[in-house]
Amino acid sequence: MKKVFIDGSEGTTGLRIHERLEGRSDIELLKIDSDKRKDPAEIKKFINASDITFLCLPDAAAVEAVELCDDPDTVIIDASTAHRTLPGWAYGFPELSKEHRKAICEGKRIAVPGCYASGFIALAYPLIKEGILPADYPVSVFAASGYSGGGKKLIAAYEEEGRDVKFDSARMYAWGQSHKHLKEMKAITGLAREPLFSPFTTNYHSGMIVQLPLYTELLSKKLRPEELRDALAAYYEGERFIKVMPFGFEEGGALFTDACAGRDDMEIFVCGNEERVVVASRFDNLGKGASGAAIQCMNLVMGAEESAGLVL
Repeated sequence: MKKVFIDGSEGTTGLRIHERLEGRSDIELLKIDSDKRKDPAEIKKFINASDITFLCLPDAAAVEAVELCDDPDTVIIDASTAHRTLPGWAYGFPELSKEHRKAICEGKRIAVPGCYASGFIALAYPLIKEGILPADYPVSVFAASGYSGGGKKLIAAYEEEGRDVKFDSARMYAWGQSHKHLKEMKAITGLAREPLFSPFTTNYHSGMIVQLPLYTELLSKKLRPEELRDALAAYYEGERFIKVMPFGFEEGGALFTDACAGRDDMEIFVCGNEERVVVASRFDNLGKGASGAAIQCMNLVMGAEESAGLVL
């Protein structure tokens, strides 16, 4: 039985991890007293007593927590942005390649991808690796997310009684093109430059769609939209957490962003025509985009069933 500690268990991601792990017979959850959850000495004790520690913290706190770990056998799974592009840290997206999966299974330091980054990288990484999308393509990304992705403060703003009526409409942000996920979106895929990124949240709790629009004439391989879809399906063949859907869109000509809420897998769609194609991913920003991905990594580290405690 593995001992597991969640540092930051009262945040959105930490709570979801805790819910997913409760009741599992193959782990023991180490629970810190609520009045000591910010006490460095107490945190250090729990981290070093664990086999696996999840960090669900702001970046600076995550860096400090890693420094508290003295036990070389303790596995750290960090859900913050702090370590996602650093040497020595496995990037927690096993479906990307055999090398990514191996690094997670054998790693002691694992960085969980960001939610928007997960949706984008799932699309761009295989297209670049298979020589379809050139690394110097001028990439634009459009994404819609449930408000839970913004953490406790944004959740409170949306859910408070008598909330500001402005939250009835879409909240478009990241206008300065400095979103914290851009660094990993570029680094993990091997793009020559960071994408132009336009995200927004709106009035529902969880679930997201990330869109990558492409001009077919600018691709390295001249593929029909159906062939591009088939290339992605071949790349992810056999992966339970990534489902490449049939070509086209759903009945009614629309995709709804919350259709995967409560699940820990991801759907990929390819739509469009001979000139312009949109590749899109749909998933739960708290599932495959956060806590679900973290638990998937833990399962791989433990040698457990990869989907244990998760919803597919």
